[in-house]
Amino acid sequence: MSDLPQRDPNESDPFEEIVAAETDRDPDLAVIEAGSRTLRTQGGPPQTDVPARPADPEVDQALREVEAELATRWGETKLEPSVDRISALMDVLGEPQRSYPSIHITGTNGKTSTARMIEALLGAFELRTGRYTSPHVQSITERISLDGAPVSAERFVETYHDIKPYLEMVDSSQEYRLSFFEVLTGMAYAAFADAPVDVAVVEVGMGGSWDATNVIDADVAVITPIDLDHTDRLGGTPGEIAEEKAGIVKQDATVILAQQPVDAAQVLLKKAVEVDATVAREGLEFGIVSRQVAVGGQLLTLRGLGGEYDNVYLPLHGAYQAHNAAVALAAVEAFFGVGSQRPEPLDADTVRKAFASVSSPGRLEVVRRSPAVVLDAAHNPAGARATAEAVSEAFDFTRLIGVVGASADKNVRGLLEAFEPIFAEVVVTQNSSHRAMDADELAAIAVEVFGEERVQVEPRLPDALEAAITLAEEEGEYAGAGVLVTGSVITVGEARLLLGKG
Repeated sequence: MSDLPQRDPNESDPFEEIVAAETDRDPDLAVIEAGSRTLRTQGGPPQTDVPARPADPEVDQALREVEAELATRWGETKLEPSVDRISALMDVLGEPQRSYPSIHITGTNGKTSTARMIEALLGAFELRTGRYTSPHVQSITERISLDGAPVSAERFVETYHDIKPYLEMVDSSQEYRLSFFEVLTGMAYAAFADAPVDVAVVEVGMGGSWDATNVIDADVAVITPIDLDHTDRLGGTPGEIAEEKAGIVKQDATVILAQQPVDAAQVLLKKAVEVDATVAREGLEFGIVSRQVAVGGQLLTLRGLGGEYDNVYLPLHGAYQAHNAAVALAAVEAFFGVGSQRPEPLDADTVRKAFASVSSPGRLEVVRRSPAVVLDAAHNPAGARATAEAVSEAFDFTRLIGVVGASADKNVRGLLEAFEPIFAEVVVTQNSSHRAMDADELAAIAVEVFGEERVQVEPRLPDALEAAITLAEEEGEYAGAGVLVTGSVITVGEARLLLGKG
């Protein structure tokens, strides 16, 4: 593995630039490609938005001490379904979450990417934003963002120490201590109030009604596609899961609904009626008019609540990201009252500039060339199917090697089955998390899905990356083989570090 960190993924290779300039796409796409380059220049280069460890040793040590204290609390997979503890914390903090309007996002897949798009749009319209998302790819500070960037390590530490006395107060009065996620939620809401922000963009951790984030009364509730995940806690059908996720829909709010399974849509629409919420549905009130593959992403025409927005360049791959963009646009229109208080659409040039600046680390992110290594955080069957479709559309790989490290509490068989059609071979591994599925257990399932001859086991992620890159290089330097690292956000984050990012 010693050779991996030596390659700088940001290093310019003149030959690769020449090759990249020549394309074998359909000639009819030439105009689209040229347009996308122009739009990308106007919007500026997408930012990876993943901070490294603090360079200052004292700051790094302070952050590690906070991380160690947080690690003594219940992890994100251990839950006692209740908002009692977070409500108590908000009470002693003076209800900071009520000092700004918010947009609340739930669903099964696409929440973080949608949150990033909403944040970019709001920022482009000169609003100061706070964004709270989970989990993080590499640094815990990613979870709390101000003005489109993660808070600094210094500010993260300061925020923790500001609320620490109140954490202890709540801990002593409750049956269970505040969990890791509840503390981070409290920190985010306090940081947003202290900034102060004009609007908060908040992603739920899990579910909706009893999620720790659900102490806000969001004017706009966004529900991305619902599928099967966390079935042991949320329910075994999309409809049952929707019952829990519908809990973020508040009285008189506007609900932005992505395309949903029928049973989930019925539940969500019923909830909206009960609380007199206004509903905008993808495919009816808003949606995608057209979508075409472009260099580094795609070119969209979106129909919003107030009209059409054409020539929208999105520097992300896959149909699912186009759907996320449609949902994000509708959410921001609803926040500004487009379609209700104001008839005119948002300024189209501002919308284009915002979308052209969007990034989503660990979501079909290319981190290495020759051979190409792509990272994607798909961790359930629905996400894996979307990723497999997007990889096939966006990349011309002649042979794709998978590196998969998954969590033991996920539907790993369904995940592997979704990738089976596109992986020539798969290297199974495990990340450093205590939740990681043992590599040998994962391999046993992979053999059943792929066949023994297509499965290689490398328990250490560095060895798995090296093995996969070696397999890809067997095709020859310019043959078009690639590597996709997937299965878990943690696996992707660790691979990202190993490959020299962040």
